[in-house]
This record gives sequence, C-alpha cells and structure tokens, in this order.
Amino acid sequence: MERPAWAPPGIDISVPSVSRMYDFYLGGSHNFEVDREAARKAMEFLPGLPKIMQANRAFMRRAVRHAVADGVTQFLDIGSGIPTFGNVHEIAQAATDEARVVYVDHDPVAVAHSRAVLDGDDRSAVVAADLRKPREILHSREVAELLDLDRPVALLLVAVLHFLEDDDEPADAVAELLDALAPGSLLVLTHAAHEGIPATEDRTGGVVDVYRDIRNPLVMRSRDEIARFFDGTELLEPGLVPMPLWRPDSPDEEEDPYAFSGFAGVGRKA
Repeated sequence: MERPAWAPPGIDISVPSVSRMYDFYLGGSHNFEVDREAARKAMEFLPGLPKIMQANRAFMRRAVRHAVADGVTQFLDIGSGIPTFGNVHEIAQAATDEARVVYVDHDPVAVAHSRAVLDGDDRSAVVAADLRKPREILHSREVAELLDLDRPVALLLVAVLHFLEDDDEPADAVAELLDALAPGSLLVLTHAAHEGIPATEDRTGGVVDVYRDIRNPLVMRSRDEIARFFDGTELLEPGLVPMPLWRPDSPDEEEDPYAFSGFAGVGRKA
C-alpha cells in the first residue's frame, strides 16, 4: 500500500481510524483506503451516515456562532478530527478577531494535518491528547498559551463521547473538564443514539459491529443518559434535541431524515 506524502511517518495505514472515516463521510481527502472500506461497510447498514456527519458539522457551526454572540471567544474542541472547510477556527475568527481555538485529537493524522492547516495562525493550536486524560489537555502548553481558563470557554465535544465506553468513565472526564472552566463556559455536545435514526435497531447494530471490529466501540446512549453529561450546566433553549432542531438556520422539513439521528445540546456552566 503506497503511503501518501501527507501521511506522518510511523502511521499504520492498514488500520482504520474513526477521524479519517469521519473525514471520508464529509467528502475529505485525508483518509486511506482502509478507512474508506470500513466507512463503506458501515454505510451498507446506514447509507445516511454522511448526512448525520454533515448535520453534526452544521450544528457545531451554529453553536460556535452562538457562543461568540454570547460573548465566549475561547474554544476547546476535543476530538476535533481532521480540519475541513468551515471548521471551528474559521467560523469563530470570521465572527470575532478575539477568537482563540485549541483543537485536541489523539489521531496522529488529524494532529499533523491540523498543524499544517494552522501554520502561521497564532490564534489557534492543536494538542495531541485523549479525552480520557483531561489533565493532559488542561495542562498542555497550547492551552496555557492560548486560553485563559479564568474566563469562559466553549468546550466542544462533538461526535466524540459515543466512542468512550462506560468503563472509560466519560462523565467523569466531562465533569473534570467543566470543573476547570470558568462560570459562563459552554458545553457543546452531540452524541449518537438509536432514537431518531430512520432504520431498525438491527441495522444500527450492524454499524456498531463495524466500529467494534476496528476496535473503536460505538456506544449508543439514550437521551436521558446523554443529558447526564450536562450535569452542572443549564441547558440552553431548545434543550437536548435532534441536531437540525437546535436553533436551525432553515426549516427542518428541508433536512434529510438521517440528519435527525442522535442528539445535540449546549449547556452553560453556572
């Protein structure tokens, strides 16, 4: 298998990556054939997966614009993946010159490509770290240099928590991150769920099996389970809802049915 010039040395390009599969769903070019093969296998069960990912990104952009309008100009995006057009720093910086963004991911390709995209941008940075280890993120040089944790920060956990199993204690990780942030900070979150997907649980289970086979278990939590991640915050209107229903830019009847899979919400720390 030929290694692309942009692939960092030492990357095993024979093993699929969640972030590179996500890049493929979004129409990106920073993925390998092994990622495309796994993504296509998942799409055999849920052909609307690209629509779900697009709805995730659209929600994220609306939430970032809301944060800036709310006076929050600092962003910590964990599980940020591979930058595509209209990513957090582009949306935030278009809205305010004061925007500061730190991306966090544990995929070396995502980190390397993020660094290339952000080269020369002194208002944004990327950290190679894992959501399971909040202290490494919070104590990183990039966070120390770019973010003032005594002022509100928007913590973005978009399409990442469903890759943490209960044994990983994801609620504790979220709570530890929120505890380090100032009052007025925002938690921006999306999460996969069986609810809302226009397919049977058997077909959804087929997708779960694909991710389990590549050693990245996909955990479908209920709405009530997802809501617990917002403990310690006040959910902003309209609450925890399907992604297109969170402060939409256009009528929801224009959305593909798959876009309503899973839930999205924004909470403000008191």
